[in-house]
Amino acid sequence: MKHRVSVIVMLLALAVTSVWAQPAPVKKAAASVFSLTTFAKDGTILGSTHGVFTGKNGEAMAMWQPFVGADHAVAIDAKGNKHEVDVMMGISELYDVCLFRVKGNVPGALELTASDAAANNVYTVGYDLKKPVIKKLTPVRTEKFMETNNYYVFNDKDVSGNDLGCPVVNEQGQLLGIMQRPANGGQAFATDARIIKSFVVSGLSINDKTFRATGIRTALPADQQQAALTLMLARQQGDSLRQVQYVNDYIEMFPTATEGYTALAEMHIDLKQLAEADKTLQKEVKQAAKKDEAYYDYARLVYQSTVFKIDTTYTAWNLQKALELSEQASKVNPLPIYKHQQAQIIYALGDYQKALDMFTQLQKTELGKNGEVFYEAAQCKTKLKAPQEEVIQLLDSAVAAQDGAISAPYVLARGRLLDLAGESRKAYMDYLKYDTLMHLNASADFYYMRYQCGVKIHQYQMALNDIAHAIVLNRFEPTYYAEMASLQVRVNQFDNAIKTCDIAIRMAPEYADLYIIKGVAACELGQKEEGLAALKKAKELGDERADKLIEKYEKK
Repeated sequence: MKHRVSVIVMLLALAVTSVWAQPAPVKKAAASVFSLTTFAKDGTILGSTHGVFTGKNGEAMAMWQPFVGADHAVAIDAKGNKHEVDVMMGISELYDVCLFRVKGNVPGALELTASDAAANNVYTVGYDLKKPVIKKLTPVRTEKFMETNNYYVFNDKDVSGNDLGCPVVNEQGQLLGIMQRPANGGQAFATDARIIKSFVVSGLSINDKTFRATGIRTALPADQQQAALTLMLARQQGDSLRQVQYVNDYIEMFPTATEGYTALAEMHIDLKQLAEADKTLQKEVKQAAKKDEAYYDYARLVYQSTVFKIDTTYTAWNLQKALELSEQASKVNPLPIYKHQQAQIIYALGDYQKALDMFTQLQKTELGKNGEVFYEAAQCKTKLKAPQEEVIQLLDSAVAAQDGAISAPYVLARGRLLDLAGESRKAYMDYLKYDTLMHLNASADFYYMRYQCGVKIHQYQMALNDIAHAIVLNRFEPTYYAEMASLQVRVNQFDNAIKTCDIAIRMAPEYADLYIIKGVAACELGQKEEGLAALKKAKELGDERADKLIEKYEKK
């Protein structure tokens, strides 16, 4: 009996010795471990694992795979506190690790090892709210990757499922990596945690395929220019909730920069909350390090909202207020761009001569390299009913000021003016040039306009090509079909005209023009019965032309 008692005492002593043999820094590391649960959009659990905090601001490292397809995620720290995963800060699909940040204060964070040398003996630190399990392990082998980083491989029998995601540390309690196992099974391993130092979030990360594999948003970049790019791309994505989060982050990170306040004001304007937008822009002026830029933004949004009549009931915003704000920007910093803004506002106010004088002066500044000030001067001349030659001369200057696609709007404007003036052949040349500058990717309206010009100069085949192009771009506009069928009749393509009308009639059965054209085409082909039926249908629809045509073809 005494022998049995002494054996038990000896085993207990060994157990106690084993526990106390663990270095204090290793035991302390348990405060940094957490459980991680990821959820699908409907709230169902997608994955469960562990992770480790690596920074005092809630930065954390875990395996990446549980986040794929997740809508949100929650970490529960060693004290039982729940933390919502806020943003993703970096991902490595190859090594199945990611860096993210959680909300709220965390109980502890592990320091990364500074040594390139691989550790011979390591510890896994488990997760438990009362008594985490700590195990000492010896790697089966260690490999190098990215020149200095270590890749630890372990005996799979020494690693349980509860160890996955838990930190692997050295005797100093420094983080070496997290315990991992391939998704399809295999030998356990730990990727060097220092890989997270290579993670960089840029402005384009928001559109990165890997980051978009999870519903958790990307962190805002630390670089201000990259962060501003993120704001722009977030607006394009159309997710208003996420956009608000990015804007708030930006204002917090860069409180004296203008972009965050402007983005927030634009969101208010989208919702027709002009009073809220005004408060935000006033705050921008107060906080901004560059007051001139703040006044310019303020003026721009007031001007645009007034011109586009976003909310006519909010009378505090008007063109005069926009002008005063822009003049404030000039007082702080007399840049040509602010004078340009003022000229645009004055044009909108209807003082075309004053606006013309300002645009003319701006042509002598660095903005003279831009065709816009010449184009805007041409608009003023048009409003002032100046001779056409003067307007075209300014448009010539606008086109000459810039090369390539940037000059396309001015080429189109010149073409339209020439077209209206009866200079159809010159106009057609500008239309051809515009199409080339747009890489043959213009709008349906443009090809319809060039079709009309082509008809004027008897370029019928090219006109047919253009109206066909317009139809391809807008298949549900019956006018395009009617125009095409009308020209087909004009060039004696009667069969094609009937087919064109039939296609359009199925979409727009009440469009009388289609029956008139079809009736004429059928009668000219000798299909008198079908033709007259179409013309009578046009008459039923109230087309006054039908009677004379019916009388004409009934006599034949």
